Amino acid sequence: SEQEIQKQIEKIMDQAMRRSERYRKMKKAGISPDSIKRAFEKPVPMKVFSWKGIIDTVMTPMDSIRYYKYILNAGLMSMEPQTGYVRAYVGGIDYRFFKYDHVTQAKRQVGSTFKPFLYTLAMQEGEYSPCYKVPNISYSVPLPNGKFWTPHNADSRRIGEEVTLKWALANSNNWISAWLISRFSPQAVIQMAHKMGVTSYIPPVPAIALGTPDLSLYEMVGAMNTFPDKGVYIKPIFITKIEDKNGNILYQVAPKKTEAMSEITAYKMIKLLEGVVESGTGIRLRYRYGFNNPVAGKTGTTQNQSDGWFMGIVPRLTTGVWVGAEDRSVHFRTIKLGQGANMALPIWAIYMRKVYKDPSLGIRVSDDFAKPLKNIDIEFDCAKYDKKHKALNTDTPQGDHF
Repeated sequence: SEQEIQKQIEKIMDQAMRRSERYRKMKKAGISPDSIKRAFEKPVPMKVFSWKGIIDTVMTPMDSIRYYKYILNAGLMSMEPQTGYVRAYVGGIDYRFFKYDHVTQAKRQVGSTFKPFLYTLAMQEGEYSPCYKVPNISYSVPLPNGKFWTPHNADSRRIGEEVTLKWALANSNNWISAWLISRFSPQAVIQMAHKMGVTSYIPPVPAIALGTPDLSLYEMVGAMNTFPDKGVYIKPIFITKIEDKNGNILYQVAPKKTEAMSEITAYKMIKLLEGVVESGTGIRLRYRYGFNNPVAGKTGTTQNQSDGWFMGIVPRLTTGVWVGAEDRSVHFRTIKLGQGANMALPIWAIYMRKVYKDPSLGIRVSDDFAKPLKNIDIEFDCAKYDKKHKALNTDTPQGDHF
């Protein structure tokens, strides 16, 4: 109800006031809480952030807090698959007013951008192919306490039909994620995430299949970069070397690489994630932004629409974008506005347009993902896959029918 929303807003505002630098200084000076509150309602001259530049104004400290709550922040990081070099790093929108780094410091709920870890397990085992079909129905996963975890889906498309794993990931289907985590285990997914460079604690519960963990953008970009780097995790490199004034090398980085998965598994994941952009939650990259080149991606939206993510991979650049308020309790009221495809994906699109326009960067629209050296016969076009199996008079594709 509106009354409950108003109470929630008042609570958020009070917490924000108490966390502010002004409040802490006044409290340290021995001023009583009531006097501080009154001071926060008195107009004072101040400089505030705006998208068009700094504004000199007069407002109450409380109004300035309210004003800043309406401003969304963002983080962006790009790295090169082949070298691990970090090519772009934007920790926030303006360091003078927002001093928190949203690339390495901040850890936020990742939403569906976590699902590729789960799907990597499925593709790795050899039991499942991208065109493997699963009934699109609600699944319940038993918990140790005897209860069941039963997630909901964001939409009602194709309920009761058999859907491919490619379609399920492209459309960020929660039921199929629940089905997959019941086939493996939370521990196996966590192990895969760690192999791909994630170092944060991930609770071993089935709900991680939908992206409940809090991770940094730095971790997510490093992990997703494993796919275009043919299954090899490379720790992101910020500094390659340090020299003194005479050119003597004081420090030189030694890239840290570990094999997280096979080259074939990594390629399968690239093809699955291309489906997100071809026909899934990232399709607006095609029709709104005109990206018709190979792009693998994954959108992410959190439970209460407070965090929007987009992980976008092109053959020579892996980029992640996070968008949200500084305060995670501030969120959009509807999923239409608060989804990753609406919050984070447009930033990726505008950024990549500029990257492609600069020939000195060597990142071209004509680039394509390299196929594995080992000749593999896996069908990623599931309509073709179906025709082939119907012609052979087989049942629904199961297992490793590649």
